[in-house]
Amino acid sequence: MTAKTPAQRQREKRARDKLRQQVREALLLARRITLDLYHGTEQAMTRIMDTCGLTEHQDAITRMIHNAARLPDAQLREFLRQP
Repeated sequence: MTAKTPAQRQREKRARDKLRQQVREALLLARRITLDLYHGTEQAMTRIMDTCGLTEHQDAITRMIHNAARLPDAQLREFLRQP
């Protein structure tokens, strides 16, 4: 048996790290959403992100979902009735 080269060790480490990430996502991820945004919706998203100092769309959407979920039922229904 020959000693592994640094390149081989690095490849194996990357493979282990990738597997760990896949296992972690499998445990945590409930759903993956692919979203197409039309120009008006993208402008609204950009405004929200700029106003709140956010840099990632996913972060903005996650925050909106969690904050909307905190509303009482009547307020949530009224909020989502708005165009």
